[in-house]
Amino acid sequence: MTISHVPQSPSSAPPSAARPSFEALFSYGFRPFFLGAAIHAVLVMTLWIAWIAWATAGWTQDWLPVAGSPYAWHAHEMVFGFAAAAIAGFLLTAVPNWTGALPLSGLPLAVVFVAWLVGRVAMGASALMPYPLAAALDLLFLPTLGGVAARQLFARSTLRNLVFLGLVAGMTVCNGLFHLGNGGYIDVDPLAATRAAMLIVIVMIAIIGGRIIPAFTHNWLNGKRPPLPMPQRIPWLDRSALASLVVFAVFEASGVSGMLLGTVALCAAVANGARLALWRGIATRSEPIVWILHIAYAWIVLALALAALASFGGGVPLPLVSHAFGTGAIGTMILAIMSRASLGHTGRRIVASRAIVVAYHLVTLSAVLRIGGPLLAPEYAAPLLAAAGLAWIGAFLLFAIVYAPILTTPRVHTKLAH
Repeated sequence: MTISHVPQSPSSAPPSAARPSFEALFSYGFRPFFLGAAIHAVLVMTLWIAWIAWATAGWTQDWLPVAGSPYAWHAHEMVFGFAAAAIAGFLLTAVPNWTGALPLSGLPLAVVFVAWLVGRVAMGASALMPYPLAAALDLLFLPTLGGVAARQLFARSTLRNLVFLGLVAGMTVCNGLFHLGNGGYIDVDPLAATRAAMLIVIVMIAIIGGRIIPAFTHNWLNGKRPPLPMPQRIPWLDRSALASLVVFAVFEASGVSGMLLGTVALCAAVANGARLALWRGIATRSEPIVWILHIAYAWIVLALALAALASFGGGVPLPLVSHAFGTGAIGTMILAIMSRASLGHTGRRIVASRAIVVAYHLVTLSAVLRIGGPLLAPEYAAPLLAAAGLAWIGAFLLFAIVYAPILTTPRVHTKLAH
């Protein structure tokens, strides 16, 4: 998804005559899926905080109608619900740009979105129906998305873009393993399957981040006077950063632990940290819609460092590593890309509004509280967990409120000066 930074000052609000419509909402893949991802993030986290509060108070915990562990449901919906929707919005928008094909729109796009939505409902009510039916309904979406993307990518694409089909296929396999384990059909930990899928998403973010973060940073710095040093990309370092991350993901998913996993995690942290440093993020600190991308990638580096500490016996619990990847890297990068791409692809100026800047700070606060709280103040773990959840809800609720009119109304046909 290529978006140029265009520094204009007109308002990004839709024209007063614009009205939400089915045609506008389903005119491009990013529209329904970005809005759906944000709303889903709010609803699932609200239910999760409520369930945690009920459990902490010692009240009944069976009001959440999900099959298996509520912890497994929460993790599943953050990866296969929230993150998968954002990935769909990205791919259904980026693939037409890469291949020159017409974007999926109208009824076919609505069918793909309904497949995602049906899966969310099925998982949220999985205890109220035969589990094989709930699993089958949830498993519909990713293969459908992969099939749509494959039809365009195989027609005209490069090898570096075909890798996304492999990553979607990997997530599909992980989702199948989740359901086989969650339903008790095979001896597989559903949370382990979800962690493996989460790491696939992290690899996807590292690939996409390597393309867009230095490009968007370059575009912004290029407009500064006097000229500033530009981001740098070193091919061998990029390859090393991605390769070490993939090896870490494979080792972690395969159950490798101890010094070997810690060494790989440390190498990946160093390589990805060096890669990030060359992108000149510090120079963008006055432009939120750019610096949030750097913050998101920095969470990958921090999560890898925490994984190394955990493997070396540094007293870092595995859930904190998972949340550094999930809440920190995935949550922040999704918010960053959704807020930017939605503006660029609807013809609006690519500048974050004040409300979205607040959302950037809230999602960052959520990650800091979720990871830092249990480490620095374990005696306050419960209230800090609740505060992290509320910050997450606030971030994506702000996105949904600000962007709902943008995503459900026609593109603004205003000529912008470059």
